[in-house]
Amino acid sequence: MQKTAAEIKLKDEQLMISIHQGDTSAFNELYERYNRRLLYYFYRMLGNSTEKAQDFLQDIFIKIIERSELFDPSRRFSTWIFSVAHNMCKNEYRRMSIRSNTIREDLSHHYHEISEPEFRDDSITAEQIFNALDGLGEIEKTAFLLYYREDFSVQEISKVLSIPDGTVKSKLFYTRKKLLKTLNIEEN
Repeated sequence: MQKTAAEIKLKDEQLMISIHQGDTSAFNELYERYNRRLLYYFYRMLGNSTEKAQDFLQDIFIKIIERSELFDPSRRFSTWIFSVAHNMCKNEYRRMSIRSNTIREDLSHHYHEISEPEFRDDSITAEQIFNALDGLGEIEKTAFLLYYREDFSVQEISKVLSIPDGTVKSKLFYTRKKLLKTLNIEEN
C-alpha cells in the first residue's frame, strides 16, 4: 500500500505540490503545521479579534486549496504563506480605513510568551507587551511578530514585507526600543 504525502513527512513545499495534485492528506498535514501560527498572527494583526482571526485563517486555507498553482515551489512555503497573510491584513486595513471604523474586541485571556530575554520580566505581562505593540504601525507589528514569535530571519521578513533587509533591521531595532521604553524596561 502506498503512503500518502503527509505520512512520508514531506517538506512544506512538497506538500503544496501534493495539494495541487489533489492530495487531501497533504492539505491536512499543512493545516496542522500552520493553523496555530497563522491564527496567532491574524489575531495580533487584526485587533486581537478571535472571530476575525478565525475567518482570515479559514480564508487563507481556502486560498491554498483553490489557488495552489500560485505557489512557486522554489520559494519557502513559510515565507510565501506569511506574505499572503500580510497582504490579507493590509487589504483589511484599507477596508477599515475606508469605512472609518475600528474593529476591537476584549483582549483574550491567553497570551503567548515572547522569547526575547528583556521581555521576560516578572513584573511585565504578555498583555502589557501586546498592548504596547498594538500602538505600533502595521509593518513594525508584523516584523516584530515574525521575528520574535515565528523565528523568521531578517531576509525572510524582508520578502514578506517587500522591504530591504536594512529597513527590517531598523524597524526591529526601533520597535524594540519603543517597547522597552513604553514598558519602562532598562536595556541590557
